[in-house]
Amino acid sequence: MLALLHRDDRWHARCVGTFRRLRVPWATSIAVLTEFFYLASRGPLSVATAWDFVRSGTIVLLPIEDPDLPFLDGLMRKYADRPMDFADATLVHLARRESLSTVFTIDNDDFETYRIGGRRRFRIVPGR
Repeated sequence: MLALLHRDDRWHARCVGTFRRLRVPWATSIAVLTEFFYLASRGPLSVATAWDFVRSGTIVLLPIEDPDLPFLDGLMRKYADRPMDFADATLVHLARRESLSTVFTIDNDDFETYRIGGRRRFRIVPGR
């Protein structure tokens, strides 16, 4: 999301091109938004710009609740060698739970390693 909104980011043009081809809304988690707002507040974007994007209808928050926690723990243990952070774990878990397979990320190395339900690969956009 940061690269999509920040014109000087080296991934900006590719993210904008991808954004135009994808259907919205995109599903995400509160953990991803936490990282997004943290990075926006410390970097080139304003928090107001981040809020404008979040409220634009482009994304929808899917819940992570107590019953999901054992799955997140299991994922983070499985991928401890990466190490997998909590936000990534929520996305991998949501992909399994919601039958999703496309992830919009520039974190290619990690998401090329992660598997949905332990087997299926992600379709990563914009890709390398």
